[in-house]
Amino acid sequence: MTKNISLTRYLVEQQRSEGHIPSQLRLLLEVVARACKSISQAVNKGDLGEVMGSAESENIQGEMQKKLDIIANEVLIEANEWGGHLAAMASEEMEGIYVVPNRYPQGEYLLLFDPLDGSSNIEVNVSIGTIFSVLLKPEGAGVSEQDFLQAGAKQVAAGYCVYGPQTTLVLTVGDGVAMFTLDREQGSFILTKENIKVPEDTIEFAINMSNMRHWDAPVKRYVDECLQGTDGPRAKDFNMRWIASMVGDVHRILTRGGVFMYPWDKREPNKPGKLRLMYEANPMSWLIEQAGGAATNGKERILDIAPSKLHERVSVILGSKNEVERITRYHHEA
Repeated sequence: MTKNISLTRYLVEQQRSEGHIPSQLRLLLEVVARACKSISQAVNKGDLGEVMGSAESENIQGEMQKKLDIIANEVLIEANEWGGHLAAMASEEMEGIYVVPNRYPQGEYLLLFDPLDGSSNIEVNVSIGTIFSVLLKPEGAGVSEQDFLQAGAKQVAAGYCVYGPQTTLVLTVGDGVAMFTLDREQGSFILTKENIKVPEDTIEFAINMSNMRHWDAPVKRYVDECLQGTDGPRAKDFNMRWIASMVGDVHRILTRGGVFMYPWDKREPNKPGKLRLMYEANPMSWLIEQAGGAATNGKERILDIAPSKLHERVSVILGSKNEVERITRYHHEA
C-alpha cells in the first residue's frame, strides 16, 4: 500500500512527471473531491443533521427525490461554479445544463454527475455514492447541451466517491485506476491503492433477480448457467450479490472482481435501459476498462455509444472481462 500520498500530491505528480493532466483539470478534480467530503459529512450525520427522508419532489427522471439528493446536487454546483475551470455542468437531478454564471470566469471543461447514486439506500444505512465525469468542451464560443453529447471514450477524467464504512474516492485520468481513502483526522484523501486490476474471471454476478421474468433471452441464459453451478455448463458455483447502488456494486467489482448487469427488460421495451449513459454508465465503464475489465450494452462497447440526449439511458453489463464478453456473445448469438 502506498502511504502518505495525498490526492493533491498524486494529481500534481500526474501533472508534472506523467503529463496526463493539465493544471486546470487537476484543480477541478481537487474541487470535486472537496465537494465529496462535504457530501460525506452530510451523509454521515444522518438523522442528526435532519437530512433524511423524502423532499416530496421529483427529478427530471420522474423519480422521487430525497433531501440528500438535493443537498448533494447543490454542494457540487456551489463548489464548482466559481473556480474558473468549468464552462458548464449537467446533473441527473436537473433537466438542462447549468452554465457557469457570467460573474465567474468560464473554463474549458464540462462536468457531469450523479450527485447521490443509490439514494434509495439512505434510510437503511447502506453504501451510496457520487459519480462524476469530465469532458473537454468543444472549441467555439458559448456552451450548449450539444457540447455534452460526446462518446464516453472522450472523457478526460472520471470517478466516484462511495460513502460507506470508509469514504473512498476512486479516480482515473486515463492512466489506470487509483483509490483514495478519506482520513478524517487529516481532512484529506490519501492514496491507498493504485494500478487496480479487475480479475478477468469471476464467480460473482450482480443483478436484480426480482426482474427475472422481464429479462431478454441472453440474460436469462447467462444467469441460468450460473445458477446451475458445478452441475451446469459453467462447471463452477457462482455467488450473487446485489447492493441496489451502482456505486457500491462497481466498487466491489473493482476490489475483487465480478460482473454487474442492469439490462434492458420488457417492462419498458421502448427504453434501452434503466441507467443513465452520461452520468453513470460512461464514467463507470471507463473506470472498469482502465482496470482491465470490459463494459458493453450487450451489443457494443458502452464508451463508443454516441449520445443523442442529455438523459439518455442504456443497458449496462460491466466487470470481469471474460464474463462480459460471454454475455455480449450470447446477445449476438440471439
